[in-house]
Amino acid sequence: MGFAISSSIGVLLGLAMGASRKVEAIANPVFLFLRPIPPLAWIPLAIVWLGLGDSAKLLVIFVAAFVPSVINSFSGVRQIERPIFEAAAMLNVSGWRMWREVLIPGALPSIFTGLRLSLQASWTTLVAAELVGAIAGLGQILNQGAQDIFPAMILVGMLSVALAGWLMTLVLGAIEVRTMPWRMA
Repeated sequence: MGFAISSSIGVLLGLAMGASRKVEAIANPVFLFLRPIPPLAWIPLAIVWLGLGDSAKLLVIFVAAFVPSVINSFSGVRQIERPIFEAAAMLNVSGWRMWREVLIPGALPSIFTGLRLSLQASWTTLVAAELVGAIAGLGQILNQGAQDIFPAMILVGMLSVALAGWLMTLVLGAIEVRTMPWRMA
């Protein structure tokens, strides 16, 4: 859930920053200030603010997934070649139609790269957050296995993380194929 919310907002912000110099001028300073802070550094603050429940995990996952989504969406728009914008201007493409027919399709490869990176960062951060402070979760299972010196429990936890991450990557890949059928041909 944190990944979906964060990557959606991140993609929209990245697209807006790439499409508009004004949006970039407003959002980029704040983004550049917060970007260097590692997602794991947010864990203690999330625990203090929100406790050990799911809200703290959502905040940390949001932070982890946000940066790659913004950066890749922004660069995806900026990598669209100038002649495409010139052709769109010649055809009077503007407003929502410009977004739907030029910006989003042109940036989709970079957007999906950002989503894959965001998904990986979300999983890494989730497990780390659960290792540090959680009532339940895969990271907590790994932590309990380490405390009990129970290697089988640790391995089952690691395999569970790998399986869940792999399944989510497959789902994202299926969405990518469905969204960009021209790339898979």
